Amino acid sequence: MPTYDYKCEPCRMIYMVRHGMKESPEITCPKCDGGTERMISAPNLNLDNFTSPTEAKYAGMSKTEEIAREKELQKVYETIWLPEPVTDKPWDD
Repeated sequence: MPTYDYKCEPCRMIYMVRHGMKESPEITCPKCDGGTERMISAPNLNLDNFTSPTEAKYAGMSKTEEIAREKELQKVYETIWLPEPVTDKPWDD
């Protein structure tokens, strides 16, 4: 299943949510209970055989450029993974 990013502009939060391509769930911000907007993001492709997404993200940068970029991103938005809601209840028969 693909991962999609939803942002809450007032809270400056990005929520990563995993759901099917044909689904379009209404994701609400856990912080303010407001609506979120789905962001357009690049596909997760590994064309150069990187060992991790982090390595691919910083492939052409020096260490100081990596640190500067991460510090700048952390000033603007905080990213949180939202797990899928639990749908089955094993204790119910």
